[in-house]
Amino acid sequence: MNAPQPLISLDEALARLVAGVAPHRIVETESVPTVDALGRVLAVNVLSMLDVPPGDNSSMDGWAVNTADVPAAGTVLPVSQRIPAGVVGQPLRRGTAARIFTGAQIPAGADAVVMQERCEAIPGEGLGAVRIDELPAFGQWIRRRGEDVLHGAIVLHKGSRLTPQGLGLAASVGAATLAVCRRPRVALFSTGDELVMPGEPLKPGAIYNSNRYTLRGLLQAGGCEVTDLGIVPDRLDATCTALERAARFHDLILTSGGVSVGEEDHLKAAIQARGTLEHFQMAIKPGRPLAFGTVRRDDGTSALVVGLPGNPVSSFVTYLLCVTTVLRAMQGAPATLPAGLPLRADFDWPRPDRRREFLRVRLNEQGGLDLFPNQGSGVLTSAAWADGLVDIPAGQRIVSGETVRYLPLSELIAR
Repeated sequence: MNAPQPLISLDEALARLVAGVAPHRIVETESVPTVDALGRVLAVNVLSMLDVPPGDNSSMDGWAVNTADVPAAGTVLPVSQRIPAGVVGQPLRRGTAARIFTGAQIPAGADAVVMQERCEAIPGEGLGAVRIDELPAFGQWIRRRGEDVLHGAIVLHKGSRLTPQGLGLAASVGAATLAVCRRPRVALFSTGDELVMPGEPLKPGAIYNSNRYTLRGLLQAGGCEVTDLGIVPDRLDATCTALERAARFHDLILTSGGVSVGEEDHLKAAIQARGTLEHFQMAIKPGRPLAFGTVRRDDGTSALVVGLPGNPVSSFVTYLLCVTTVLRAMQGAPATLPAGLPLRADFDWPRPDRRREFLRVRLNEQGGLDLFPNQGSGVLTSAAWADGLVDIPAGQRIVSGETVRYLPLSELIAR
């Protein structure tokens, strides 16, 4: 009988995964319209070709003045021009005010804006006059040229995943297209004769294949192109055929189940028959076994392969911690876990494990964290209920009221 494989820390496992990905980095890039680049990973830095804003402009509807012309509150000035946004006004004549609107360029000669709530328009000949009811400070309510972005500045960094606000920032500096990494091509399959698909009869001893739906959704949320190869029978020949087929046109093969050491777990042997394999026993809970390696293609190149455990929550958590790291490293993005948030635990955890634990929790209305009552690795309701994980170091107890490290699922899923 083989000796038990020693446990390694999650940090060591992630470092080995990143090192293994390095020869398999996706180097192909493509140019996509900025409006269609949500969720893509930038292949190059985005530089600003202009100052933002491009000129001094008003941050309020009001009147542009020269402060020297307003010696006291209650000063009345004739209005010499009206400047809406998008219109360049004339230089401000001394002793007058200019009606100005939010975003409009400040006319030469003006050095402050008085918001309309602090003024009173006086009808009269031409544009009338305005009474300034406050003493304006130099520069008030003026957004200065380049105060947001300076010409030549890096506004978005290579390797960052594009968010809605990132797209807006790219557009603000005039970037109509963005150079992004090609999407990872991922083949997905599950192993297990006990698995059936929803809609099929549930025979005695069978279970519905929830992992297929969870993992496919996670891959799609991460911006991958997914090929779903379904369920592979628990036979060595069938597993070898599935791996060979998946390797042909994909960067990564993702499987669930078959990574243990049972007689019906054939994934390890199938990978070793056509590639290389590392089998990790990680000191985390839920999760522990993880297969990582390569599958050779006929042309001598290879695809990466990650085999996740079959228990649904173990598969889910291991994906969030490990597969997202692999996918980020493949695209040249920083392959680190989120920093997390220090939040209050509104629960007790009196029986610590010797492994690092990731508990399913939800943020409550009081700003603390509630714990799902059943933390079993097969309890998928805990993952559907939760909005984050609490990262608990090995051997650590938690007493209600203590501060813990909270990892939002939103950051783990699409980081």
